Amino acid sequence: MAEARVGRQFRAAGAEFRHIFSVAQRPLAKQAAGRRFSYSEIVAPDKPITLLVLARPDDPHLAMLERLPGDTRILAGDSPEAFEAAAGEADAIFAWSGNAELLDRVLRMAPRVRWVQASSAGVDGLLGPALVESQAELTNARGAFSGALGEFALAAILFFAKDLRRMMRSQAQGMWDQFDGQLVHGKALGIVGYGDIGHAVAQRAHPLGMRILAARRRPERSANDPLIERAFPSEARRELMAASDYVVVAAPLTPETRGSVGEAEIGAMKPEAVLINIGRGPVVDERALVRALEEKRIRGAALDVFEREPLEAGHPFYRLENVLLSAHCADHTVGWLARSMEVFLANFERFRQGLPLRNVVDKRGGY
Repeated sequence: MAEARVGRQFRAAGAEFRHIFSVAQRPLAKQAAGRRFSYSEIVAPDKPITLLVLARPDDPHLAMLERLPGDTRILAGDSPEAFEAAAGEADAIFAWSGNAELLDRVLRMAPRVRWVQASSAGVDGLLGPALVESQAELTNARGAFSGALGEFALAAILFFAKDLRRMMRSQAQGMWDQFDGQLVHGKALGIVGYGDIGHAVAQRAHPLGMRILAARRRPERSANDPLIERAFPSEARRELMAASDYVVVAAPLTPETRGSVGEAEIGAMKPEAVLINIGRGPVVDERALVRALEEKRIRGAALDVFEREPLEAGHPFYRLENVLLSAHCADHTVGWLARSMEVFLANFERFRQGLPLRNVVDKRGGY
């Protein structure tokens, strides 16, 4: 019999979410009104693809999943128990939210899963033993946030070059305060971690006349990059930082990169140089950075990520005038979550058609 599909709207935890139920197979639809579910289902008769979504079922962005083919079975939940009934049949997992512990427990119940999609570019928060050891391909949302982070890096460069902090302070004090700012034209911008985000920074800084230096694990990949003046191997990051007027850290978090921008690297920076971290907080040794900022051995830092988040009350970064602080939201521009969902939807279609997935991550390498 042809299966009817109906849409039902209800309010859960202050958010609207449209659940699509199978009338033929899912009598629970009749019970939806006024009830909060620990999971949601979208069921189709033949069930060629079963997708598990790690997310609060009342997240309004999940409504975009209605664009998936009608023959897709989808379960959304934020606990392992939500997936017990269907995990054995699951083909793919979309980690819209959640962490490595939740994903690890769900994966151990889902031996048929062939694909896991992360909603972010960084995957360090998902890399548990079950994922690394599984046969499932891991993909991320690379590209969805790079433009926003590139713009933030450019804003941070101009913040220090034009001394906007001084302008704001003088305005608040009613002072007519003339001073000399700096041109960014001709300045050296060093990028530690020249992946998609690092490239987005270079694309925005190069037209301003900045000279781009890049450190990456495989510098030969940048041999023909017209944006880059010089490419360094990752182990030469200290040399790159010594030659740079602004340093953007955009490296992923891996065992090799953790703490890799430390006392020696920061100590090699010019006194007028600025460090900008838009990658992962633990890549930079915060204690070493705080000391350098307090002693004014470098001009300043612009930080969107930190070793521990949220940043605890009383942290020196809050009081230091030579710090521009963003609460890990530099990529939170209008529509940012929808852009991540679009990456997933495009990859789902490739998965359904048996095409190579985009943004495949080396699970052991971490990026």
